[in-house]
Amino acid sequence: MVRHFSRMILVAAAVFAGGVQADGRLVVEDAWIRTAPPVAPMRAGYATLRNGGDAPLVVRGARSDAFGAVTMHATQIDDGVARMRELSEIRLDPGEKVALEPGGRHLMLMRPSRELEAGAKVTIVFEIGEDVSTATADFVVRDAGDGGEHDHH
Repeated sequence: MVRHFSRMILVAAAVFAGGVQADGRLVVEDAWIRTAPPVAPMRAGYATLRNGGDAPLVVRGARSDAFGAVTMHATQIDDGVARMRELSEIRLDPGEKVALEPGGRHLMLMRPSRELEAGAKVTIVFEIGEDVSTATADFVVRDAGDGGEHDHH
């Protein structure tokens, strides 16, 4: 009973701190999706991923009912040209944070199943480790706020 109560407090603390935590390991903070025209076939998702556990973890992928496919990507600059490459995993040591941000690592959200206007919430499930445990986070659709960011449309 005490263990269950402690776990509830830990999850509640993560939610009130702006993050979502699953099984004491992956914390997803400041999760958002950039707005796009309704006909755009792709969106980009951003967040801060943090390992809240005491062992290394590996994010192996993500999925969402709101999109036909979700992949992890990184933007690289090759000879002055920005190119994206798909990531098979993101590794985090205990306490480490990894930013999913414009112009860097990010989620590619392809083939939206519905219109996503500013203020809408989208649930994304992150797949973690060999045992494929999961962490679920709500991403809020919003405008980027500044024009200097990497764009996917």
